[in-house]
Amino acid sequence: MTALAIDVHDLRKSFGARKVIDGLTLQVPEGEICGFLGGNGSGKTTTIRMLCGLLTPDGGSGTCLGLDLIRDAPRIRLLIGYMTQRFSFYEDLTVTENLEFVASLYRLPDRRRAIEQVLARMQLADRAEQLAGQLSGGWKQRMALAACVLHRPRLLLLDEPTAGVDAKARREFWDLIHDLAAEGMTVLVSTHYMDEAERCRRVVYLANGRLIVQGTAADVVRAARLVTFEATGTDLDRAVRALRDMPGVETATVFGAALRIAGQDREALERAIAALGDSGLHWQPVEPRLDDVFIHMLNQETA
Repeated sequence: MTALAIDVHDLRKSFGARKVIDGLTLQVPEGEICGFLGGNGSGKTTTIRMLCGLLTPDGGSGTCLGLDLIRDAPRIRLLIGYMTQRFSFYEDLTVTENLEFVASLYRLPDRRRAIEQVLARMQLADRAEQLAGQLSGGWKQRMALAACVLHRPRLLLLDEPTAGVDAKARREFWDLIHDLAAEGMTVLVSTHYMDEAERCRRVVYLANGRLIVQGTAADVVRAARLVTFEATGTDLDRAVRALRDMPGVETATVFGAALRIAGQDREALERAIAALGDSGLHWQPVEPRLDDVFIHMLNQETA
């Protein structure tokens, strides 16, 4: 049986009267890439900060890398890499100078060699003497990842690591993550991009500080029991406006040359389609996607 890198039970955390984490139980096996999903304010960042020892839970228990989450927090911090939502390095220092600073914090024995290796791995060698503040968003994320893995952590916690970078940079960043996982590193990554979530072996969805569903992307889609229809044809924009107000239609969205509707009541969706009359649209049932489920769950939170 695979050992667990993260094994926490009934975690709770409040800020004043507001409950941010309310009885969260989570297990992540070693060597797995786990996607952490949820709307803004669902508790993802707070959970990550508790896992890496930056916040102390108000209640609950568990282990991270086999160490007690509360008692061994200082030891846990030495064994993990944590990448925050915002770029948190010195923009008036070069890439190399930032990495030298991080290496000194971890007291790495051969700093020069470790920095050279991580620069090569992240394809940053040509930018080693460039000021961090002059890097583009994608290269800043690479530098941040380089700093997080410089000490070769066993667990990587990434909090929306690709927000604001272009599609090519996101894909290259994820290729690096998969390379690290292939070498045995465990990765917990929060994201709002469904194509990224689908690259994870397992996804976990949080709402109001509680774990709502977890499993493979296919498991999560099945558990939602959504029904989806897709249409092609002309005048999609007028049709989508009409459909949004019809009973049973949870979402109605145009994707390029197709119109997609979703809900949990098949008969209600079919009545909505029939109510359009002879609209010139050609409808067919299709399999739900993870982004359909994500929007469905967000709607349930705000209902």
